Amino acid sequence: MPFLKRFLVPLLALSILLPSQAKESLLEKPRTLLILGDSITQAGNYVTFFDAWLVRQFPDRRYKVINAGVASETVSGLSEEGHAGGRFPRPDLHERLGRVLAKAKPDLILACYGMNCGIYQPFNEARFNAYQEGQKKLHAEAKKHQSEIIHITPPYFDNHGKSGFNYNEVLTKYSQWLVAQRSHGWLVCDLHSEMQQTIESKKKAAPKFTVQHDRVHPNGQGHWLMTQSLIRYFGDPESAKLHSPNQLLDKQQLKAVQKRMTLWRNAIHFETKPKRPGVPMKNTLDQAAAEVKQLEPLIYSK
Repeated sequence: MPFLKRFLVPLLALSILLPSQAKESLLEKPRTLLILGDSITQAGNYVTFFDAWLVRQFPDRRYKVINAGVASETVSGLSEEGHAGGRFPRPDLHERLGRVLAKAKPDLILACYGMNCGIYQPFNEARFNAYQEGQKKLHAEAKKHQSEIIHITPPYFDNHGKSGFNYNEVLTKYSQWLVAQRSHGWLVCDLHSEMQQTIESKKKAAPKFTVQHDRVHPNGQGHWLMTQSLIRYFGDPESAKLHSPNQLLDKQQLKAVQKRMTLWRNAIHFETKPKRPGVPMKNTLDQAAAEVKQLEPLIYSK
């Protein structure tokens, strides 16, 4: 009986752990976070805001948040004919994934793909299957490198009220499949549903409301919506209620966090050489680390 008690008590404690506590515990051990995605990720605003939340929430921890987003990229490996005026095909994450994982050595990966994977066309089973296989391959590679991974459903596509085909319906199908992978033990943050609910609610009061003037790329407010979803996922609904990332940290701190994001992003691309033209690259990771160290007094001074 004493042995059984020693076994059951910890098991019971684990079973009653609240979901938010379990998700926040993902951040206890990891110190290197790798963010993968397309142009929305490469832009870096939601990465900066998420890093700012980490600073606010865990001021005694020192996270390395490496933004490795690449514009135009897919996890499916697909590209439409004549992409970028025929200058180059869409980059495939899997062409560079091994190099990125080897250099970044992440404890935790956050990966947001799907916006480009449907190629902005009506739903198609072959493209859908390619997306599924690409996500499965990404998941397997993360586990192979002993990294935990959180898959993020693609952002909302704002059709601006136009009639006919709505690409957001394709992204909804992709998101539903990704969420369903939770039954296989995957960690999935359903950004798509939350972003859609928020934007469509605002459109009821103001039909022309948008955070995506080109229907795809979020503005600053849109990146904050994305960050709010991540913050809620990690169990902090109170911070997610803030109206602006400017309420997370003061102006000087937030500016330093943004500069830190840029340093890590440019360095990981410099080290791993993604094939897409125009990706920002500068300095090695070691050089970036030295510059990041100089920013810490500005970031953690409060």
